[in-house]
Amino acid sequence: MKKFFPQTILILIIVVFISFKKQAKHLPFTIHYSQTDTILFPGEKHFKNVQQLTFGGDNAEAYWSYDSKYIIFQRRNPKAGLMCDQIFIGKVPQKPGDKFEYRMISNGKGRCTCSFFTKDGRHVIYASTYLNADSCPPVPDRSKYGNKYIWPLYDSYDIFMADLNGKIIRQLTHAKGYDAEGTLSPDGKKMIYTSDKDGDIDLYIMDLASGREKKVTSTLGYDGGAWFSPDGKKIIWRASRPKTSEEIKEYKDLLAENLVAPVNMEVFVANADGSQAHQVTHFGEANWAPAFFPDSKRIIFASDYKYKRGFPFDLYMINEDGSDLSQVTHSNTFDAFPMFSPDGKKIVFCSNRNNGGTHDINIFIADWVE
Repeated sequence: MKKFFPQTILILIIVVFISFKKQAKHLPFTIHYSQTDTILFPGEKHFKNVQQLTFGGDNAEAYWSYDSKYIIFQRRNPKAGLMCDQIFIGKVPQKPGDKFEYRMISNGKGRCTCSFFTKDGRHVIYASTYLNADSCPPVPDRSKYGNKYIWPLYDSYDIFMADLNGKIIRQLTHAKGYDAEGTLSPDGKKMIYTSDKDGDIDLYIMDLASGREKKVTSTLGYDGGAWFSPDGKKIIWRASRPKTSEEIKEYKDLLAENLVAPVNMEVFVANADGSQAHQVTHFGEANWAPAFFPDSKRIIFASDYKYKRGFPFDLYMINEDGSDLSQVTHSNTFDAFPMFSPDGKKIVFCSNRNNGGTHDINIFIADWVE
């Protein structure tokens, strides 16, 4: 992952693989990537009036405010001196051609991820490591783990609430461990987030007013990137489910080192209290960044299931019962982090498209066409 720092690591891994394209003859697979710079590809019939909002750097996890007027996102751009992900907000252009202007709202310390507006529009939440150190936390050496996809679960991550001037007014989580990937319910009263504080990577729902919370997953595996449905009756998330003794051992060994290898993830849905959880996708590979449509019935998500090499990622739509799978994007690059605006008119997503042959990930919005 919104859907989540882990999502940023996934992006960086993809970028690393793309950067190896000149050495492809030394790799066990061939990397194919799009040479075409465009913001709309043939077959993307659900998009109209596509606008690119950012240009350069890694811009990810862009999510709407409740009034559908602003977005909040995380950004990293080493060329500009921004070495760690920080949180930014900006007003969405009213018409094509208007400039998207944004500003940093996090404090510039540590690494940040997984931001979200509050219901009142005057505050935001996000996860940060800044209490541990001003500097960026170290990235794991993947060569020690067979160059597998590895995400760090920094135990210095906690979730904070800040005002729109960037002043942190409240620390929402305090447990020793990884606390991140927070999003809020449609009424703004509850936060669902991911934590490994009880020994596994599970989902928790917190009442923001009282601080009381409930653990809503308990099956072994990584549960994360969760959202409430627009009607508030369901939750949706991505999860890994190690089954064999070998898979379980690998999962537990990595978790003991505050790491996870999210190579195989599927989309799950449950009632808002965690009951009646069921698996939606059964495709293998990485199916992640799921979100409900405005109707709270259909689902949009990112997946690489067609490509055993783990790339590219496309957006797909599917019914909650797993029927009517349909591909939404066709850029042959990286398309992920979809979210419909609360008014149901637009969609925001992040993509490698139209980046001039660089590795940049940018933010795009479009009118949604049924």
